[in-house]
Amino acid sequence: MAPKTQKQKSTMGGRKKQKHGKKTPLPDHEEEMPVSMESLGHPEVYPIVLTTKTQEIFNCRIDEDVTDKQPYKLIRKEHIIEDLVNRAAVSDFYPVKKIVREYPGDELLLVYDKDFKFGLNFFLIGTEEGKENYLNAPEVPEEQEEYKEYIPEDIYIYKPPVSKPWVSLGSEKEIEEESVKESTKQITYMISRKRSEFGSPIKFRDQNASSVKDGYIECTSYPDKNFTIKQLEKDVGMQVVPQTKDISTQTKWAYPKNAAIQYYPREFSEEEKETQGKSKNLTDFLNNVSVSVEIALQQNEIMNTFIDDWKHLAEEEGTFGDKTDTHLKEYQSFTDLHNLMEKTITCISWHPTIYGLIAVSVAVRLSLEDRAHFSGKLLLQPSLILFWSFSDPIHPQLMLESPDDIFCFKFCPTDPNIIAGGCINGQIVLWDISAHADRIENIKTGGSRSKKVTLKPMFLLEPDSNKETMYIRHCAVSSIENGHKKVITDIHWLSDTFEINRMGSVFENRSGICCQLVTCSADCTMCFWDIRPQKALTPQPVERRKEEMIEIPFDIPSTFLHLDLSWKPLTKLRLSKGETSLDHCPIKISLNEEHLLYKTQAQSKAEKTEEMDLYQNLEAGLANTLKPIDDFCTKFFVGTEEGEVIYTDWKMERDHETGRLMTKKPVNLCTVHDGAVHTLQRSPFYNDILLTIGGWNVAIWKEGVMTGPLLQSCCAPKRYTSGHWSLTRPGVFYIGREDGYVDIWDLLEKTHEPAHSQNICLTMITYIIPWTFSSKQQFLAIADYYGTLHILEIPWTLSHPSTDEVASINYYFEREVKHLDYVEQRRKIREQEQREMGLEMEKKKVKTYQKTKEQIEVELRIDYESYLELEKSILISLGLIKVTETVSYMDML
Repeated sequence: MAPKTQKQKSTMGGRKKQKHGKKTPLPDHEEEMPVSMESLGHPEVYPIVLTTKTQEIFNCRIDEDVTDKQPYKLIRKEHIIEDLVNRAAVSDFYPVKKIVREYPGDELLLVYDKDFKFGLNFFLIGTEEGKENYLNAPEVPEEQEEYKEYIPEDIYIYKPPVSKPWVSLGSEKEIEEESVKESTKQITYMISRKRSEFGSPIKFRDQNASSVKDGYIECTSYPDKNFTIKQLEKDVGMQVVPQTKDISTQTKWAYPKNAAIQYYPREFSEEEKETQGKSKNLTDFLNNVSVSVEIALQQNEIMNTFIDDWKHLAEEEGTFGDKTDTHLKEYQSFTDLHNLMEKTITCISWHPTIYGLIAVSVAVRLSLEDRAHFSGKLLLQPSLILFWSFSDPIHPQLMLESPDDIFCFKFCPTDPNIIAGGCINGQIVLWDISAHADRIENIKTGGSRSKKVTLKPMFLLEPDSNKETMYIRHCAVSSIENGHKKVITDIHWLSDTFEINRMGSVFENRSGICCQLVTCSADCTMCFWDIRPQKALTPQPVERRKEEMIEIPFDIPSTFLHLDLSWKPLTKLRLSKGETSLDHCPIKISLNEEHLLYKTQAQSKAEKTEEMDLYQNLEAGLANTLKPIDDFCTKFFVGTEEGEVIYTDWKMERDHETGRLMTKKPVNLCTVHDGAVHTLQRSPFYNDILLTIGGWNVAIWKEGVMTGPLLQSCCAPKRYTSGHWSLTRPGVFYIGREDGYVDIWDLLEKTHEPAHSQNICLTMITYIIPWTFSSKQQFLAIADYYGTLHILEIPWTLSHPSTDEVASINYYFEREVKHLDYVEQRRKIREQEQREMGLEMEKKKVKTYQKTKEQIEVELRIDYESYLELEKSILISLGLIKVTETVSYMDML
């Protein structure tokens, strides 16, 4: 619509003024001239706006009465005048009322202006000549069909847009550069639930969060060091000015001269000595100070008065040190650069006899769904255990191959050349690296590394064989049908002092070596394994034995050939939950005989050869009789996937109804952790103290105390992933977190929070294990999620205990045990008090209902007499009975 002219605005203003006035026409001197198109060459055209209501009154509705084929309408003059009289200034014909009155004819021509050629939706032709010209317009010849009427350039003509093909001028590149794209990797969360718990009833209840410990966690904001905003552009102005300095010096030469001097003692003469000896002052002085001197001499004999107590006090406190003393220093790091697959470290173990040699197991960083999807590609990638040496941080010294990814492994305590590992598919794998033991040399590193590694045996292959990494195949693998069905989460060698049978009974070890293992898996089972043949091997002919020897590959030892693909567990345990058919899912286990002593490297070769023969002839000790051990503790700790810590027994018992062998019920069960228990370890100083780590907290337990943990920490800012006790300080342990930090706990310094925290890497820490390299040097091996092995040097303050640290920590544990006993006694007392209060309340209720017949009659009589007294007082107050009539009334009643 074209903008209104000044006349239109004034006309509308006048229309508003007359809206509430009388319907009388304006005087002639106040009427204004309507807008004419004389400037455009059409003086007879007067544009107007007709509303929907006006169109309905005059039957000129758009697209119904007036269309493209017939865009005009003849309206009688008296109808328009009648509308002006009725609606006055509200009428849409008010701006052209003068033209309507002066029109000589009876009918006016109203034309629909679809293209808004004159600015409004309709226009009125004010002359008879213009009406005839419009109705009887001359036909345009075909040659002049495209002729366009001249229109001045200053008049805007609306032209509808026409679609055209898009031509690129380079703007899409700028838009793409300026557009915001998602740069961070999306995080996928998977929430799972046991199938057996589907559809189980859920009960909700209200609970005061402040009344329960750890009922709620305050999520406070903190700066995340893992994400930093890099400054991409910065304007800096610099100007280089030479530094000048005026310095003057003057050297004074002093002539050296040799000089000597000697002092002679000043002595009294004989006469002076006699005079001083007879003087009264000297005699009085000696008499006065003799007593004090004697006391001082006696005290000096009892204790040394010249000892600086503050200095010795500082030596006692020096074990804590400052931040620099407790900082873990980076010593070395190992990364497998030859492996193309992205792998993470699942387990670490230091070699028990060879210093500087560490073994790690690696697994592909894939979820269970991704493993199933890429199972074909994973079969082409070898699953390995890598042996790293301090002498070569780039190339692994040995690689042990396995059928699937290894998640736990242990060296044999009797012979470290025997290694057992647990796979993700539930199989147990055995390796024998005895054939490569002769290639290990004792070397002394010199040069720049002599400070760090001094006079210690290192693992190094021979120079000819160090060019290529040696792959060692496994010599035995368990039967996949009879073993675990899911990933093996923990594995332990049983001590060489005992062995067990299928019932779980303990006997003396007939072979004198470690020949049994225990494993736990996510399939809710625990298995005991025996590497010895269950039946005596029958002698075979020499020819048949040669044929079998030819079939065995030359690079596979025949040590455990009798177990390959037929190895079955000796016994299998299931930790039942009791009331339901569900079982506990064990993740970590800790046996009572867990402290195993490894033989040192200083043993003779004859002893080593004898040990090798023992594993070559495993059936030799089976003929010996079993001697039971009566006073052996068969109880052990288990950490489950639900965060429970269970204390149970591995001995089996027969069910009285079915006669089947069943696992005993757990002795104790506590739910402390809010996540899976991934660390369950006994203290190297106290055999009955255990450390458990799971979820967001840590706990310390004492075997035999069933009331709860001695220490339970509050929730950490990040989830804990691994941990380990210190090997030299009884009150120190290390805990790894999912954000790459290591929390160092020192119970002598703090018991409610970590004493120190240090960032090691940018990703999750998967495993932690320390190792004592020498009396002056200790290392801490830390593995991260990206497959890097960090070797950190433990500082002096964290590796050397104070004088009475063992006694102090032991006293702390005893005090916590007494505290738990006190709390348990108070709980029992409170329960007894509540029971007594409940009995008293019940007795009171019983007394109210157990009354004799005489007591009931007396109570009823008293109530009746009180009722009569009340009735008499009411009747007297109402004036119905006088006071004199009271006696007769009472007698009548």
